[in-house]
Amino acid sequence: MSQRAPRRRACAVRGRPRAMAEGPQPKRKREEEEEKNGGTATQGGAAAAFTLSDLRVRRILRESARDKIVFLHAERIGLSGEGTDAVVILEKTPFQEEKIPDLLKKPMHAELQVHNDIYCTFYLSPPPELSEIKATVVYPATEKHIQKYLRQEVHLIRETWEDYKNITLPFIQAQSFSIQWVYNILEKKAEADRIVHENPDPSNGFVLVPDLKWNQNQLDDLYLIALVHRRDIKSLRDLTAEHLPLLRNVLQEGKEAIVKRFGVPGSQLRIYLHYQPSYYHLHVHFTALGYDAPGSSVERAHLLADVIDNLAMDSMYYQKRALTFPLRADEPLFKKFQEAGKV
Repeated sequence: MSQRAPRRRACAVRGRPRAMAEGPQPKRKREEEEEKNGGTATQGGAAAAFTLSDLRVRRILRESARDKIVFLHAERIGLSGEGTDAVVILEKTPFQEEKIPDLLKKPMHAELQVHNDIYCTFYLSPPPELSEIKATVVYPATEKHIQKYLRQEVHLIRETWEDYKNITLPFIQAQSFSIQWVYNILEKKAEADRIVHENPDPSNGFVLVPDLKWNQNQLDDLYLIALVHRRDIKSLRDLTAEHLPLLRNVLQEGKEAIVKRFGVPGSQLRIYLHYQPSYYHLHVHFTALGYDAPGSSVERAHLLADVIDNLAMDSMYYQKRALTFPLRADEPLFKKFQEAGKV
């Protein structure tokens, strides 16, 4: 059961017939860099509205019974008869506390599955307003997007500082990772109405916005992202004691903004950085402590408070220590580590 968030802003297409997907919204992450919000669509750089029923499912890329989510490879057939790839992510939304009474009161089909002593199991078919599905659409989708959501073997990499300099950093520099959507938020060219808090200082400031994975209908899966204004910090590896004022601002002001807007205290937040990050512009994740957010596991997440303590103890801490992170077998960086004999 989920507590309702104080402010409700729709940011995803719901699972209703003929749901309309409209113009592009830049995505953080996730995994994640170029996903579009709730069925957004762009083609040739221009917004192109379409309905979800325009998409034809080609195959299931991956599904999770635990997370109640499925990833689909779909396509949209154009007037020429040619198909354009899309990725569709369908996710069951959490229960909302105020709707629970209606769930049992409203008429619905209930099929008894098991009855044993005091235990009964029913399969229910609730009305549409009580069975919403969040749909996120990546369109047009590249082969990179499709491979990202395809189930793959995962390996743990132990990266030394020398590995970073000789393998990871050259790989990052050789790639054309687009983070224009980050700059659009920082410059208020996009999502300006979604900003929860901003410290405008160019060196020690940041912008705090809800992550598009959070529909803001409940607090149980609260998820916000802090994007720093500085553009010269790619990841944890770049951080030194010089950045402590910035990191402390993010930690303190981020907690204050969240408790003020959403009523969630800092003691109930998980505040962390990813390594490897999904995109190479320093950002910090704020999630509800009870929410098992993607990427919050020990092999990828680094608590911001610990990062601050480490840098206060040793300015070059992250230029000295080895860092462990997971990579999928199909990721180009994993192949670089393989070629170097590190896997």
